Amino acid sequence: MKRLLLLVLILSISTACQDSPDNPTENIYVAESEFTPELLPLVEGKTVKNIIFLIGDGTGIAQLTSGQYATVGPDGLLHMQTMPVTGFVKTHSSDNLITDSASGATAYSCGLKTYNGAIGVNPDKTPCKTILELAEEKGLSTGLVSTSSITHATPASFAAHVESRSMEDEIAAQFINSGAEVLLGGGVEYFTAEGREDSTDLISEFSDKGYQVLLNADDLANSTSDRLLGLFASDGLERIEGEPSSAAMTSKALEILNKNENGFFLMIEGSQIDWGGHGNSAEYVINEVQDFDAAVKAALDFAQEDGETLVVVTADHETGGMTLQRQIADGDSLEIYWTTGYHTGTPVPLMAYGPSATEFMGWRDNTYVGKKLAELLQVGELPILIEN
Repeated sequence: MKRLLLLVLILSISTACQDSPDNPTENIYVAESEFTPELLPLVEGKTVKNIIFLIGDGTGIAQLTSGQYATVGPDGLLHMQTMPVTGFVKTHSSDNLITDSASGATAYSCGLKTYNGAIGVNPDKTPCKTILELAEEKGLSTGLVSTSSITHATPASFAAHVESRSMEDEIAAQFINSGAEVLLGGGVEYFTAEGREDSTDLISEFSDKGYQVLLNADDLANSTSDRLLGLFASDGLERIEGEPSSAAMTSKALEILNKNENGFFLMIEGSQIDWGGHGNSAEYVINEVQDFDAAVKAALDFAQEDGETLVVVTADHETGGMTLQRQIADGDSLEIYWTTGYHTGTPVPLMAYGPSATEFMGWRDNTYVGKKLAELLQVGELPILIEN
């Protein structure tokens, strides 16, 4: 039996090496340290009124470290690295040791394990109540921000219930009744009559419900409504002129949601760190880590001033099996190696700042994070199934 297991392991490693791209794919430049912020202090003795939950899709330790090296150097810190509480998240889904974003996000939104591809449903395809929906029922405001389509797996898992992540037309339709005050990202094609298979004009329906529809960065900056639907690209953001940054979307969302005296729940996804991992592109990953870290800064700045806001940063899974392999020349660059073009089963980092941040230290299952967020926000005890 031991010989058989060893043979399987060798064959698995051999197959993975054959399927993965040639390595290294590129070198990254190591910046000189220019930003060395102080570590944020623990916040004691206050209850949680607001939660800002940031998910860096596909982000493992190597992605964060490469972003750090390229941005602030080996002695500097990214803003998310200043958070005083750290831990790790185990990420497996109900049917696979390697999760996808749908099941990973549903573990956070519903507090339960489900199969890969599931959006807001359990393994039997029964809808599960999400933390966003519970918050709305309790009178809190809610929002979703993403650099992918807003109907993509991660944001969808907080405001929709479908058996497959590919059902983005249906996800967009369900968003109308989610109650979320702020929806910012890409995905205009899933809301227009021309882009949808059923030819439904969802943009008009959102407008009729009081949402101001935004199509570019200027629209976002000049918006005046307390209900926003921002659709800044046909699908995922393309990082072209006229699109808002994650930090800009985060700041606008916080401006609106903070008007509710009962509190709020805001989920922000750095979607395309994952896409860089799938493409084995260190440059892509680093650019997206930098954009995501700017959103983390906006969240931390708000939380420091507010004093009643819990900020939690994590990932749904790691993508690409990224590793920092060898120092080049005099230490001004590193070689990046990849083991796969897909997700891996390695644990992902977990960081927290604000009231009750210490609840997120240690090794945690992804379902623990979802359950604990709902508990601390005092909106209910996950998981909760929605029976027909």
